[in-house]
Amino acid sequence: MAERTIRLNGKQVSSPYRSVGTGEGQASEQLLYWLRERHGQHGPRFGCGVSQCGACTVLVDGSPVRSCTRQLHTVPDHAEVRTLDGLRAHPLQRAFVEVQAGQCAFCVNGMVMGVLGWLETRIARGNRAVPSDDEIKDFLSGALPESDDNYICRCGTHVRIVRAVSLAAKEMLR
Repeated sequence: MAERTIRLNGKQVSSPYRSVGTGEGQASEQLLYWLRERHGQHGPRFGCGVSQCGACTVLVDGSPVRSCTRQLHTVPDHAEVRTLDGLRAHPLQRAFVEVQAGQCAFCVNGMVMGVLGWLETRIARGNRAVPSDDEIKDFLSGALPESDDNYICRCGTHVRIVRAVSLAAKEMLR
């Protein structure tokens, strides 16, 4: 079995993973299952399995990644992987709770982790403006140039999700 070493939520972890073939014909298990089954990460969830809903989103080196389709051999050794499990009282988490943005909460992992990567990237690039409601909606629908991934909430709490993102962005930008 192949082995991968990453920094998971700030801590170095290593474990084997299933892989077959080599080179362009190589295939390996998905990052989602490796994180959940070998490292006890329960934030990222299996939703659709085809990168459409966002429930499995994690950050790999700061970028939102759909872990349900990302094969582990394509994640660089020593990459920084962040999951919802590693956040502790983050402004996004607090805002989602405060405005009750998650009805069933199945989508919350994807929403929080995707938005976190987006907001941190904006801030790192010097954009200190709180995103407008339209920008937040465009990000969540995949309509922004910097992200073509959409995030789906089947319960229809999008109005509260937008409110939570705006509230958290204001706190993150203080």
